[in-house]
Amino acid sequence: MFKNILLTSFILLLLSNFIYAQISPGDLTKAHADLEGMSNCTKCHELGEKVYNSKCLDCHTEIKALINAGRGYHSGSEVKGKECYSCHSEHHGRNFRIINFNPDNFNHSKTGFNLEGVHQKKECKDCHQSKFISDSKLKKRSSTYLGLDTKCASCHEDVHQTTLGNNCGSCHNNNSFKPVTSFDHNKAAFKLSGSHEKVECSKCHLSEKRNGKDFVKFKGTSFATCASCHKDPHQGKFGSNCQSCHSTVSFQQINTGSFDHNKTSFPLAGRHTRVKCDNCHKEGLTKKIKHENCFDCHEDYHKGAFVLNDKTKDCKECHTETGFSPSLFGYDNHQKAAFALTGMHMAVPCINCHRKDEEPWKFRQIGLKCIDCHQNIHRTELAAEYLSNNDCSSCHSVDAWHTIKFDHNKTDFKLLGKHSEATCADCHNKKGETKTVTIFSSIKSNCEFCHTDIHFGQFKVGETSDCSNCHTFDNWKPEKFDHEKTRFSLKGAHEKLKCIQCHKVESYETSLFVKFKMEDFKCASCHS
Repeated sequence: MFKNILLTSFILLLLSNFIYAQISPGDLTKAHADLEGMSNCTKCHELGEKVYNSKCLDCHTEIKALINAGRGYHSGSEVKGKECYSCHSEHHGRNFRIINFNPDNFNHSKTGFNLEGVHQKKECKDCHQSKFISDSKLKKRSSTYLGLDTKCASCHEDVHQTTLGNNCGSCHNNNSFKPVTSFDHNKAAFKLSGSHEKVECSKCHLSEKRNGKDFVKFKGTSFATCASCHKDPHQGKFGSNCQSCHSTVSFQQINTGSFDHNKTSFPLAGRHTRVKCDNCHKEGLTKKIKHENCFDCHEDYHKGAFVLNDKTKDCKECHTETGFSPSLFGYDNHQKAAFALTGMHMAVPCINCHRKDEEPWKFRQIGLKCIDCHQNIHRTELAAEYLSNNDCSSCHSVDAWHTIKFDHNKTDFKLLGKHSEATCADCHNKKGETKTVTIFSSIKSNCEFCHTDIHFGQFKVGETSDCSNCHTFDNWKPEKFDHEKTRFSLKGAHEKLKCIQCHKVESYETSLFVKFKMEDFKCASCHS
């Protein structure tokens, strides 16, 4: 009997192994190794049916929680609605990679949390750490990419200690914690205006210690009155409503809507309306100051130039509050002075004569002659006979500097022919290395000083060529040239020849010229 029972058990054992081998397609992975055996099949499989997601999620509750919350990779459009086994297939052996996940090329946006700003530069391990996981079960795992929350405070310390809520993105961005580019102070209870816009945050929001840590107080700052932050320099003399005189644009800018200076003994006019109060009220706004004359406040800019009979003439005789310039001292006044304005002098600004080279203004004894204001630009180029005592009026007039009345025929070079049509600059302006200079005495009367010798010295006698032997001042044609006065007289058929037939064009260096000076007059030189 015992032998039969033992045999039956042995047969059943052999049959069970055979049946399991026929049912199971292969070994489970290491992660599911504890589910091996026929008695465990129904933990994942429904008899006769497929593997349902509900079976997987009964064990993988952390995934189920994310799906129910609509968060994470498994809630995305790429995974939602798919069967678990389509990605996580089993029965391929112990070492099969059931989670086929490569963090190096994973698109993080599929998790519902886009990597932006500095997050893009982080490595996976920088964020996926157990210290950032709140779930105690996941926290114990040696390696997982689950369990992180999308809230900033899950990874970053809340330096505001929950006083400003948990929506960090309302003020900060993913590029840097500072500056706080998204925060708009005008949406707060205290709107910034004027100079307040330029004040650093730390000037109003002071740092303190809270819960043993550095803390900047943003909420709860008192701002009911100006005195909450500012000391009253008037010590209450003008009440507590600072805005009745001041604005946030500048403390020094008095609110003219409430303080009317025209009701005082010194109404403000012109540029005085733009002067800062403390420029005049140096010892306080309530202390009276002397203001009968301009020089009570203003220094005598002219250093006594207008002191007559030991009495200084007040500025208002020439100037007004609208501006120091232009002066009231006009054309009619100047015509009564020692130097009457005529010609172009009437268009010259006062500063050109009365304030040279940034020196102080001068009005008395600044000179009456041209040389007192104008430099003799000709220096030694004009002989004394043409510029006696540097008197420019011998050639120029005050109507226009370029209008010249010089008689050239008084010189040794009279202007004849084409020379009479030339401008002064054509002959007297010469280009130097850095600028054009005007010359007179340096000009020589020989033609080559102004004109290029196109004959290349063929007619030079000594150091110069006398062009007048052939040419006149009327044109460049050699009207005075007589071939019969040369060593080769033109007679007979030679008279009918053109000059170029005998006088050929030759080259010299990079230039071409007609050769007129012939060395050989033999017939064979021209006729073969």
